[in-house]
Amino acid sequence: MSGGVEFHRTTFTRHRNAIEDIFGLYIECDRKNGYKYYIGNSNVLEEDSVQNWLLSTLSVNNIISESLAVQDRIQIESIPDDRFLSDIIEAMKKSRKVEVVYRRFGAEDAKLHIFSPYALKVYNKRWYVLAFFDARVKENGEKRDAHFTIFSFDRIESVKILKDKFKMDPDFNLKEYFRDSYGIVSEDGTPAQKVVIRAYGREAYNMRSLPVHHSQKEINTTYDYSDFELYLKPTMDFSGKLLSRGSWIEVLEPQWLREDVVKRYKEAISRYE
Repeated sequence: MSGGVEFHRTTFTRHRNAIEDIFGLYIECDRKNGYKYYIGNSNVLEEDSVQNWLLSTLSVNNIISESLAVQDRIQIESIPDDRFLSDIIEAMKKSRKVEVVYRRFGAEDAKLHIFSPYALKVYNKRWYVLAFFDARVKENGEKRDAHFTIFSFDRIESVKILKDKFKMDPDFNLKEYFRDSYGIVSEDGTPAQKVVIRAYGREAYNMRSLPVHHSQKEINTTYDYSDFELYLKPTMDFSGKLLSRGSWIEVLEPQWLREDVVKRYKEAISRYE
C-alpha cells in the first residue's frame, strides 16, 4: 500500500528493485509485525550522503513539477557545471586514469594532467574532482611524492578516459579526507587546530542555524555576542568566509589567524584611500 493506493505485487517488486538500483536503498519486510516494509539500510540517509541528496532532489523536483501555476515565483540557484561529470564517474567506476586539460585561474596556457580520479565533491555551486598523482620524477630530475590535488570542473577544457587502470588505496575515506577542511582546500600544509570566533548580533543566530563546520560548538553566550569553537584547517577559503562577514565576526584564536584577518582588512581599506 502507498498513500491508500494498492499496488500489484509485480509493480511493487519493480518499484522496489528500481529504488535499490537508483538510490542504493534496500526495502525489507518485517513479516513478524504485520508484513510492514521499511528501509533496511536507513543509516545511509545521513545528512550529507549521496542517497539523501538524490532523494531530496527528487522530492523537490516532484513538488515544483506539481506547482507549475506558481513556477514564475520560484527562483533557484544555477546548477553546477556538469559537462564532464559522466566521463569522470565512468572513469571512477572502471578504475581508469584520465587525461585532463586544465587551465588554472589567471594562467595563460592550459596544461595536461594525467591522474587517478578518486572522488567528486560539490562546493559553492561547483563540481570538483579529487585527483591522485602517483610519485614520479620530473623531466628536470626533481622527485615528486604521491599527492592529491583538487580540480574544478569549470576550469577543465577536456577529459579523456585512458586505458591505464589504477588501484585505490583501500584505506581511503572521503569523509575523513575532508573532515578537518572548511571547503575544498585540504593539502596546503595548514594543520587542523582550534579556532574561536566571536559572532555579534544577528551573525550569532546565523551561525547557530547554519554551522560553519560540523565541529562547531557554542561555548559562550551573551546578549551582544556569542563565541563559537571549531576544530579545522583555517585555510585560505576559510579566511575568505570570515572576511565576507565583515564586522559581525571577530577571530579570538589562534593569534596568527587573527593577525592575518586584520592584515587583509587593512589591505582592503588601503584600496579605498
